[in-house]
Amino acid sequence: MTLQFVSGIDTDAGKTVATGWLAARLLEEGRKVVTAKLVQTGSDELSPDILTHRRLMGTGLLPADRDGRTMPETFRYPASPHLASELDGRAVDFAKIEGALASLDAEYETVLVEGAGGLMVPLTRELLTIDYVAEKGWPVWFVTSGKLGSVNHTLLSLEAMKRRDMPLAGLIFNDFCPSHDKIIAQDTREYLRTALERFYPEAPFLVCPRLDL
Repeated sequence: MTLQFVSGIDTDAGKTVATGWLAARLLEEGRKVVTAKLVQTGSDELSPDILTHRRLMGTGLLPADRDGRTMPETFRYPASPHLASELDGRAVDFAKIEGALASLDAEYETVLVEGAGGLMVPLTRELLTIDYVAEKGWPVWFVTSGKLGSVNHTLLSLEAMKRRDMPLAGLIFNDFCPSHDKIIAQDTREYLRTALERFYPEAPFLVCPRLDL
């Protein structure tokens, strides 16, 4: 499937860096890849997350960035999409999002769609991100880290995905996201590697390294 979703344990999981790193890795393998934001909050201009992706990919801005297809819906307030859209006085335009992603899908071999926050973040008052992604059938790259609490958040998310029969493209342990306790970080990394075999035995376990941004 061309469209793949990138989520994580929370807002500070390092999804943006992991998405850019994964895209760069796919480019090195010869894949035609682009990244996009499902909904961008905290900005009313160019998506800062897309700018980080391009910096890590080494591509500079793409035509699809300049015409807005990689960031079809942006809201000014740095909050969950349901609240940011309400504060801007307009609803999330899902037709616009899906039209932009369909266009990218036709042009690229792989489209990595980065979400906002974790899987349970509300897109509207009635619709959670996880249910929207499950309905679309997009495989999910899930980003976690070595900070305290990551095991709990990761297992809860994997269990929620499993209940909805959602495919997991892979689990990314983000070593770029700093941990103040190396003992906890190392144990978390190995614990989650083993847990992945129980929840999604066919999914790869990748480690996003510390990167020079």
